[in-house]
Amino acid sequence: MAKATPFSDKKPESVSRRDFFRVAATYGMSSTMLAATALGSFTLPQLTQAAEATANRRNKKEAKHTLKFGASGFNENNLLIERAGCLDFARDIEDRTDGEIRVEFIGDNQICGQLDCVKKTQQGIIDMFTASTQNSAGAAPYLNVLDYAYMFPTRASQYHFLYHPDSQRLLRDPLKKKHGLQFLFSHCELRGLQMGLGWQDKPLITDIDVLKGTKNRVTGTQLGRIAMQLLELNPVPIAWSETLDGLKSGLIDGAETWAGAVGYANMSPVISQSVDLRLFCGTEATMMDAKVFDSMSPALQEAVMESAYLTQVKIQAAQEAALVNTVGATVPSLAGTLFHEHNVRVAPLSDEVRAKAERICAPEFNPEPWVQWRERLDKWAGGIDTYTEIHKIAREIPLDTLAENVEPRRWWKNA
Repeated sequence: MAKATPFSDKKPESVSRRDFFRVAATYGMSSTMLAATALGSFTLPQLTQAAEATANRRNKKEAKHTLKFGASGFNENNLLIERAGCLDFARDIEDRTDGEIRVEFIGDNQICGQLDCVKKTQQGIIDMFTASTQNSAGAAPYLNVLDYAYMFPTRASQYHFLYHPDSQRLLRDPLKKKHGLQFLFSHCELRGLQMGLGWQDKPLITDIDVLKGTKNRVTGTQLGRIAMQLLELNPVPIAWSETLDGLKSGLIDGAETWAGAVGYANMSPVISQSVDLRLFCGTEATMMDAKVFDSMSPALQEAVMESAYLTQVKIQAAQEAALVNTVGATVPSLAGTLFHEHNVRVAPLSDEVRAKAERICAPEFNPEPWVQWRERLDKWAGGIDTYTEIHKIAREIPLDTLAENVEPRRWWKNA
């Protein structure tokens, strides 16, 4: 797989950012981005020709539904670093419906950012969005249901849950009823601590006690803060857009996020150690305004779900490959990956160390700090014991199951 790099790092003969936008001004941003990701690498004439062909195909007939898709900081480059599936979905749904559904993709924080994409979808400003469920939890607090500490032991367990028919009643149906959002698909990683350059010359982190007392950025998730407080990690709420500056200035020691996010957000140059704590979910999810979904014909609704399913399957495989071949989240990192180029050391931690952290902060072992939020989430889910049920599903598959080997299932068919 070709490594994704920012335009500023491309070879001189490659298409500049300015030229890219000139093509987009002629043929539309969505058509140009779809063409660019299909080509992979390209010259300006190749991009122009492909963008024209893509625009002609997409506009050959009038659409019944045109979906405005806000995608936080994503663009045609970093979608090859963290495989969130945005353009894969757009391409598939347009082809599947023969243009009856058209998607206008607006990335690079042009219409919304990590914290407000969900609000703008709920307000009807955009029709669908991609952002982390943790950042979105500020405006859609039921998304906290994914963030109980150590509920998911592996990325495989996360994918298994998203494909599971019971994800309808445990995640998707309450989210739609409470917050008006149709949950479609998500990338899956588990959150660790990404330590700034102040840790560059320090020994590789092998125990959580070394991290006690450090100051770390936290997302919008309320449950994530509980876990970090119990581990004495001093959660500091900083907007995603300001995290890079916080790490550069030393305002924070580290950031609670995942390896793929470090790569796609160009944070690798200011990260020295990537600590694989696996504390709770890192899920860059795509959701749709439920009113928009419900306004579609049954046939188009089914098409949306099929495209969401196919995109989920593609994410599952592509993201696992990107973590190894593009990000470099392995020990050792492969040559040419972002972590290798920027000397980011992966601190893998042992199973014993993570079990130690789990005993400190997981609801299973330390239930009291979680009671208020568990009661709230369980009530929103109609009286379901959300933690116990999701925790159980996450352990239906063997612990050593590789994420790419999780069986895909159409979750809505048997719900």
